[in-house]
Amino acid sequence: MEIKDINANQGNIDLVAEIVTKEDARSFEKFGKTGRVCNAMIKDGSGQIKLTLWNDDIDKVNVNDKIHLQNGWCSEFRGEKQLSAGKFGKIEIVGTAAVSPSASTVVAAASLTGGKPTVQKDDGDDDADDSSDDDAEYLPDEEFID
Repeated sequence: MEIKDINANQGNIDLVAEIVTKEDARSFEKFGKTGRVCNAMIKDGSGQIKLTLWNDDIDKVNVNDKIHLQNGWCSEFRGEKQLSAGKFGKIEIVGTAAVSPSASTVVAAASLTGGKPTVQKDDGDDDADDSSDDDAEYLPDEEFID
């Protein structure tokens, strides 16, 4: 399957794609359980789509990795399609990053700032422009339970 063929509220998604970007993980608590969630952008020859990574999958993938998503699920949140392994899916690494993500991030930052790498720190407040834990609220409850 290709990214261009994915529809919202579709299951049984099987595709191979490359991790283009990966955001920092956020912690959440829901129904008395804690977990982590992270957004990544993936691409194939037909387009790009957001991939939501949960818990152990966050540490499994890095920028530039090629992944195989099996039995994935596509939801829609705020008008944007988002893939996830869901409760029954699986993410497998089929090709690893050639450059470590931290090094590529520093190189990219340096090129954008005239050779001076910069680091953006989380100030701990929940401004509207910051990512917040409420992004996890849209998924079905079973997404949070291992």
